Amino acid sequence: MKILNAFWLSLAVLLAGCATPPGSSTAPGTGATAGSAGPQKQYPSMIPGGALKPLATGAAGSHDVAYTSPPADLWERIRRGFAMPDLDTDLVRDREQWYATRPDYIQRMTERSSKYLFHIVDELERRNMPTELALLPYIESAFNPQAVSSAKAAGMWQFMPATGGDYQLKQNAFRDDRRDVLASTRAALDYLQRLYNMFGDWQLALAAYNWGEGSVSRAIARNQKLGLPTGYTDLNMPNETRYYVPKLQAVKNIVARPQDFNTELPLIENHPYFQSVTITRDIDVALAAKLADVQLRDFKELNPSMHQPVIFAAGVPQILLPWDNAAIFRRNLEAYTDGQYASWTAWTAPTTMSVSAAALLVGMSEVDLRQVNNIPPRMLIKAGSALVVPRSAKNLDDVDAQVADNGRLALSPEIVTRRTLVKAGRRDTVATVARRYRVTTSDVATWNDVQPSTVLRTGQQLVVYLPVNVRAPVTAAAAASAAPAPAAVRGNARQPARAAATRTTAARASAPAASATRKVAAPKAAAPRAAAKPSAKK
Repeated sequence: MKILNAFWLSLAVLLAGCATPPGSSTAPGTGATAGSAGPQKQYPSMIPGGALKPLATGAAGSHDVAYTSPPADLWERIRRGFAMPDLDTDLVRDREQWYATRPDYIQRMTERSSKYLFHIVDELERRNMPTELALLPYIESAFNPQAVSSAKAAGMWQFMPATGGDYQLKQNAFRDDRRDVLASTRAALDYLQRLYNMFGDWQLALAAYNWGEGSVSRAIARNQKLGLPTGYTDLNMPNETRYYVPKLQAVKNIVARPQDFNTELPLIENHPYFQSVTITRDIDVALAAKLADVQLRDFKELNPSMHQPVIFAAGVPQILLPWDNAAIFRRNLEAYTDGQYASWTAWTAPTTMSVSAAALLVGMSEVDLRQVNNIPPRMLIKAGSALVVPRSAKNLDDVDAQVADNGRLALSPEIVTRRTLVKAGRRDTVATVARRYRVTTSDVATWNDVQPSTVLRTGQQLVVYLPVNVRAPVTAAAAASAAPAPAAVRGNARQPARAAATRTTAARASAPAASATRKVAAPKAAAPRAAAKPSAKK
């Protein structure tokens, strides 16, 4: 019996020891159990000795996390995909304050994004990229696909023309894929992936997206030469690029913790807003919107790349429609019996001609031809240019792929100017030289990078842009007498004298502006051209 009692006592002690985690009741620094009379046995620590290191946000987000429930909305899905290291600087707090004090701006911006965010998040997850990048169009364009910067960057991802071409974004007379929702998103994520692979750091990749990869590479090289750190906050960069990542971090913080900034984000459901619908025939934009039962404005917000009143199916074989309207469009398109889908077609100018001559040939008023094709005053249409014109009963064929994909509108000034060197006379000023050559004082000052009030030295050379004699273009009268095909009138007739204002406009069109914005682009070949930024649009 004594042996049996001893066995049960030993078993009870053993179970009591197992029920207490090692060190769970040990007072810090004493090694004794609270309330015990003596030291307890020390168990090996499950945590390495020394101070605990903080877990970086980027490291935490880089591991898969198993969530027990689907995200409540798209914002929650975005938060779950955050994986970039946080930036904590005074500039971030400055931008947080800027956004937090503009709730109406945040509301408009986030509501506009509701059409596009699901697609962007889907693409990021498919590529295993951080979902912070879905917020980048807030910084670039406030999610406005029609945004155009002063440096000619366009679309919600703000591609420069050359960079857009490097990433297969077509820009022609009929459409600009830098504004296309699907194409521009694909190109932007391709570019960002490439920049991350180049720099191995998302903050540097974002700086390169804004400033250009060549600029960031040179800034890194300068710091390396001086033995300095090469992180984003260590590089010498323009103010816009310095604020670029802090802006994104501020928006990320607001999305992550809107309550901290007294902000309420609009509900964005975690499902697609739109779907693609294939078209096989040319169709007017207005008719497509009508058949889909959507407002024209809403249709254009989903299909912003098309800047003409017609969609050429050979170039744009699919359109985007709100999810529930896609079936309506297909049904109404199949039942449509009111004639042709398209009332417009493409016409190629056979020779260089005036707008009035072209209008007469295609059966339009000059005003309408200018408006539809966005032709400014005092410009000639160059041979081979593609224009949108009314479809005639004699030509019911759809536009072919070559024209739909590559049609361009090329213009030249009605008056051609030539760079001419002149010498200032005694007591000449910029104003007197301008009067002598029938141009404006401001033009002469701009061409020579001087102030309009500058007094010139006798014999000082100046650049002026003066009209030169050119062959006469086709006129409306000549076009009217040439039938049925257009014919060019050629000759060596001298241009009549023009008023000073006309000379000024032509000179401006031909002369380079002294203060024109310059954008640096990386070389082509294996490395596509960098977006020549900072961009002035933000």
